Amino acid sequence: MTKNYLKLQFYSLPQNQAFARDAVAAFCLELNPSLSDISDVKTAVSEAVTNCTVHAYRGEVGIVTVECEIEDATLHIRVSDTGKGIADIDQAVQPFYTTLPSDERSGMGFTIMQTFMDGFSVNSVSGEGTVVSMSKKFEAEVMENA
Repeated sequence: MTKNYLKLQFYSLPQNQAFARDAVAAFCLELNPSLSDISDVKTAVSEAVTNCTVHAYRGEVGIVTVECEIEDATLHIRVSDTGKGIADIDQAVQPFYTTLPSDERSGMGFTIMQTFMDGFSVNSVSGEGTVVSMSKKFEAEVMENA
């Protein structure tokens, strides 16, 4: 199977979260995912994009980049921003940790991403931005000539 690649860039506006998750879900259709797999991918992408909108840019408008690559039966996703970055990644990935408790944030975004995807990592530089990398292996047989 040939590799496939997608790159999206959009403003960190809340209304673009649905666009990002639906675009990634459509992109991975060639992997013949189950409805559960599609739901997992959409949820993880939505959480990652929400983090960019809410935390990275904190009310300012910035650019969110979503890159996807299909290799064999695996979908690789990178969601990145050039926002404020994460000072302490180990702390940030802990369940229920949030920097915005006054906004009634649950602090479960990274935990949800880790749970729904097979691979997960976060790289961040304070003041320069964050990259969330995720992967999902699809067990279903890949559709031919999709």
